[in-house]
Amino acid sequence: MGSQSLREVSSNVIGARQGVGSAFYLAGAAQLAQRRRRVRPNLMVDEYRTQRYLVQHSTHGDCGANLPGRTRYSEEGDAMTALERNNVRVTGAGTQPMMFAHGFGCDQNMWRLVAPAFERTHRVVLFDHVGAGKSDLSAYNKAKYGSLQGYASDVLEICRELDLHDVIFVGHSVSAMIGVLAAIREPERFAKLVLVGPSPRYIDDEGYVGGFKRGDIEGLLDSLDANYLGWSTTMAPVIMGNADRPELGQELTNSFCRTNPEIARDFARVTFLSDNRGDLAQLRTPSLILQCSNDVIAPLEVGRYLHRALPHGKLLVMKATGHCPNLSAPAETIAAIKGFI
Repeated sequence: MGSQSLREVSSNVIGARQGVGSAFYLAGAAQLAQRRRRVRPNLMVDEYRTQRYLVQHSTHGDCGANLPGRTRYSEEGDAMTALERNNVRVTGAGTQPMMFAHGFGCDQNMWRLVAPAFERTHRVVLFDHVGAGKSDLSAYNKAKYGSLQGYASDVLEICRELDLHDVIFVGHSVSAMIGVLAAIREPERFAKLVLVGPSPRYIDDEGYVGGFKRGDIEGLLDSLDANYLGWSTTMAPVIMGNADRPELGQELTNSFCRTNPEIARDFARVTFLSDNRGDLAQLRTPSLILQCSNDVIAPLEVGRYLHRALPHGKLLVMKATGHCPNLSAPAETIAAIKGFI
């Protein structure tokens, strides 16, 4: 049922793009052009960023992957740290680190109703994935971020720069798998993982229910490519669920529309086409799977699969519906995390 509704709305978005003289599409294109103009000054602070901007806007595809001088620099000319690149913010009076990672199309602001509940007892670490929020857009490298391992590398770089150990990692949606990959690579840094709405693979396979047929995902990605702003406006409320609370869908829509469109397209493909099932057995970190009811992105079958596949996994099915309990049910989300940690 979930994949059917997503297929239908994806088709509607493509239709909006194909409509001759569509006022909605033209408005979206104008907004996209404005966003690109706003990005341009930030990409031309120094010689590296100037080169990167020219490469990204050339017609030579991903020739920027081998661009020399890949060290990032701040506007002052100093080598850019992971803390600057990912707009890291640290709060809290405790000593044990608790890192919150947002999902696709979001930023660290999506944790504002949950993270403060842990500031008295933990050292809370928030950040934006490259391309989201106030991250440094010039740090985006298509080769690096062509798999979830690139995002896991960022998580580990943040941990190293802050000298974090015994970390409780809370990852929403695609960031759940990013956290799994990071904990497999450096298990000594992580104490526990909280996986909110996770999925190791979104596409159905023989003996596996991911929630989508391959054609569903291809249609979803095609509609995103055709009209990102239209896709965001149509898809965000479906992903959020909770139709009786339209303000939640509107907030997710606004978040999607704030994300860099070109990077979002790449991140969507990496997210929805990834298959991390083969990685799960390697995870030794105790993990809580927070499974929402009636989640069109990560259905209950996926949560049950993860429970069976993770050596130290615990499954908790929440009363919360939709894919974003950090917004729709923060009190239940907080209680579930506290009961685990």
